[in-house]
Amino acid sequence: MFARENQISLIRRALLQETYPQLCANEMEADLSHFNIDAPRWDQRTFLGRVKHFFNITDPRTVLVPEWELDWAKAMVEKSRMGIVPPATQVEQLLYAKKLYDSAFHPDTGEKMNIIGRMSFQVPGGMIITGFMLQFYRTMPAVVFWQWVNQSFNALVNYTNRNAASPTSIRQMALSYITATTTAVATAVGMNMLTKRAPPLVSRWVPFAAVAAANCVNIPMMRQQELIHGICVKDVNQNEIGHSRRAAAIGITQVVISRITMAAPGMILLPVIMERLEKLHFMKKVKVLHAPLQVTLCGCFLIFMVPVACGLFPQKCELPVSYLEPELQDTIKAKYGELVPYVYFNKGL
Repeated sequence: MFARENQISLIRRALLQETYPQLCANEMEADLSHFNIDAPRWDQRTFLGRVKHFFNITDPRTVLVPEWELDWAKAMVEKSRMGIVPPATQVEQLLYAKKLYDSAFHPDTGEKMNIIGRMSFQVPGGMIITGFMLQFYRTMPAVVFWQWVNQSFNALVNYTNRNAASPTSIRQMALSYITATTTAVATAVGMNMLTKRAPPLVSRWVPFAAVAAANCVNIPMMRQQELIHGICVKDVNQNEIGHSRRAAAIGITQVVISRITMAAPGMILLPVIMERLEKLHFMKKVKVLHAPLQVTLCGCFLIFMVPVACGLFPQKCELPVSYLEPELQDTIKAKYGELVPYVYFNKGL
């Protein structure tokens, strides 16, 4: 609570400085001449550095931040990039602004993302949907309904966190959504029928199998334009130098692995935990609390697994030019020679 109040006071102070800079002229100013707001706070070449980064920007508390505060964060980031931050601005203010900016604005377009599609909403949104999927897996209507809800949520997240340099039409989004939902429902229903005589624990793992299968369909389908036309690749100075289908395939594969990893611990371990808890005498008396407990435990898993899964691979991928399509290699070498050994691209989340 104190940290939150301190952050709000810093923002109000920054707004005051912008409106009445003369009132703050006599305050000690931080040296921001060498401050680069786009430089990562943690080493993104290491797994631990990426996990710390995503713990920061996937903080579920940021979904409660009001619109005016997000707009302030974007303004501060843009001003810092231009080197015109208000007098007496503190580094802590800029770091907090960057945290809000990264959590709510798309890295390619700079546009504000819808709140449900943000990775910071993965914990509250995912814990509710996953918890109910795991709780209501016995009846066919419940299986169909919760798989449909989950794939609707996933489709929105996939679209929101795509590489925005490759536009996706409404028709393509609808086709991706229908295909992924059908895959998930068909997998869940089919496996439910096959496991009717299996031990109860095996049946509890059916939702994870459906989610994993659907992720393998949903993400590539939602981002099929990248596979067809290629993803935008840039040099180290962020200059666009072409589009690569191979880079798109690598990025999308990494996202699929990350999403399955994100769901795996909760959807594999939680059924084991719940099966044992439900055998306890006092748990049999409070069956009404089983669903809320499962939802809460899902949230505990996701708080850690969202940043861990996002941090498995760098968001800004590095790829040797030699791995690109031959025609793109020829284009790069003809224009830059050996000056561009690697290309870089945003794989999405």
